[in-house]
Amino acid sequence: MKNLLIASALGLASYASMAAEHQDKPVRIAAPFEIKGTDPALSGDILLRMDVVETLVEVNERAEPIPALAQSWQVSADGLQWQLNLRPNVRFHDGSPLDAAAVVKSLNTARSKAGLLDKTPIAAIRGEGQRVTITLSEPFTPLLSVLAESRSQILALASWDAQDNITRIIGSGPFMLTSFQPPQSLAVKRFDDYWGEKPAIAAASYLSSGRAETRALLAESGDADYVFNLDAASRQRLARKPALQLPAIPVPRTLMLKLNAGDPLLAEQPVRAAISMAIDRNALAMAVLRYPGAASQLFPPNMGEWHNSALQPLQFNPQLAAQQLQATGWTLGADGVLTRNGQRFSVTLLTFPDRPELPLMAMVIQQQLRKVGIEVKINSTNASEIPAQHHSNRLQLALFSRNFALTPDPTGTLLQDYAEKGGDWGAMNWHPAGFSAALHTLTQSTDTAERAQARNLITASLQQDLPVIPIAWYQQSAAINSKLKNVTLDPFERHFGLRQMQWEQ
Repeated sequence: MKNLLIASALGLASYASMAAEHQDKPVRIAAPFEIKGTDPALSGDILLRMDVVETLVEVNERAEPIPALAQSWQVSADGLQWQLNLRPNVRFHDGSPLDAAAVVKSLNTARSKAGLLDKTPIAAIRGEGQRVTITLSEPFTPLLSVLAESRSQILALASWDAQDNITRIIGSGPFMLTSFQPPQSLAVKRFDDYWGEKPAIAAASYLSSGRAETRALLAESGDADYVFNLDAASRQRLARKPALQLPAIPVPRTLMLKLNAGDPLLAEQPVRAAISMAIDRNALAMAVLRYPGAASQLFPPNMGEWHNSALQPLQFNPQLAAQQLQATGWTLGADGVLTRNGQRFSVTLLTFPDRPELPLMAMVIQQQLRKVGIEVKINSTNASEIPAQHHSNRLQLALFSRNFALTPDPTGTLLQDYAEKGGDWGAMNWHPAGFSAALHTLTQSTDTAERAQARNLITASLQQDLPVIPIAWYQQSAAINSKLKNVTLDPFERHFGLRQMQWEQ
C-alpha cells in the first residue's frame, strides 16, 4: 500500500511537472503590425496588445471604462477637474512603484505628440503620491476613453534618458520585454510581481509579417500559434486543418474610401455620391471578404447608438451614378473615360497590403468605377503614404479600414479624424455646417437628448456629403493552434488575450 501511495505521488508530481513545462512553451504570435520603435505614439498598440504596458483605464465588453492602473476617479461638478486614485502596490518591470510622478511624465509625453491627448483640452496634469489631478480648460466627457487609448500607456520613469527620450519600455503589465527588435519582433516573459491575476502562459513572442500569405503559411506549418488577420482565401484553406481553430468576430471597424473634397475632380457632392452608387458593396464583400459585410453607412450595427437606423442606406445604382456625373458636366470620351473642359476623370487610389483584402478591393473598385467612366490608377504602397499625402494635399483617393474603438467612446476617434482641419484617416478639405459644433457637444454635454441630437447630425452629415465612402463592415479573424485554450478575439482590438490563454494539458 505504501509503495502504491509513493508511486501515485510520483506520478502526480511527474504530471504536474509535465503540465508546468507545457505552460512554459512560448506562444508565438504573428500579425501585420510593424514595430516602429520605443515611442508609444508609434508602437503603443503592439505593446498594449502584448500586455507589456497598461493604461489608467481599461474597457469592458460593453465598451464602458473600468479601473486599471487607476482604481477609482472623481470629477468636479463643473467637469473641469478629474482626480484619479492610483492602484496601490503596483510595480513596474524594473521594480519601481507606480506613482503620480510616472503617470504625470507618461501623460505629458503623450500630450506632446500627435494623437488624442493633444486634442484634449488639458490645462495641467499634476500629482503627488498615489493621486493624479487632471485640470481641463473646458469640460471633456470622453476623457476616460482617451486615457484608455494605447498612446496613453504608463511607463516607469527609467524609460526616459537624460535627453528626455524614451529609450526603454518599462511597463507594468503581466508580461515584460526580454527582446525588442524593431521593426520585426519582440519577446516577453511572465512578470511574476504583476499586481493582478498571473497568466498561465510563461512566455510569448511577436513577429511582424506584412504579407497575408506568409502569415497563413506560418499558421499552416505550425511555426506560429496565433496568427492575426487572415485573408479570405487563406481562411477557407486553413479551415480544413484540424490542428487549427479559426475564430472570427465582427469588430467596430469599417473599410472605407477616403476622398479629397478639395480636389477639383471630387469637390462636388453629386460626384462623390455617384462614386458611392457605382460601387457594388454586396458583390465586393462576398467576392473579396467572403462574408455579407456590405456597409450601408459608416458605423456598423455593433456600435450601438452610433449606428443610425433612420439613415437612408447607401445603394448600388450605376445608372443613376452615370446620370449624376453627366448632370455635373462630365461626358464620355472616345476611350470610355469621362471628360469635362478638356480634363479626363482620372484619379489615383492609394492603399497598402498590410491588410490583405485592401489591394484586391482596390482592383474591384477600379473595375466598377471604370464602368461609369472614371479611370482609377492604384498605388499599393506603405500605409504611411496616406497621411503623408493628406498633409501635402496631394491625396485623391485612399482605401483603408478604420477602427472606431481606438477609444471606448468613438468620439475620441472622430475628434482625430473629423476635426476642422480633417484627419489622416478621416475627412480631407471637408467643413460642413454644424459638424464641429456637434462634435463639441459630445465632448461637453452629459444630457442624453443633446448627445443623441449631436450624433444624429454627425451621422447624417457623413451619409449625405460622403467625405469618406463606407465600403464594408469588418470582421476580424485569426488562426490559432488547437492546443491553445481560452483564446478569445477582442472586439476592440486592444489585446491578443495572452493573459487568459493556456496550453492544453
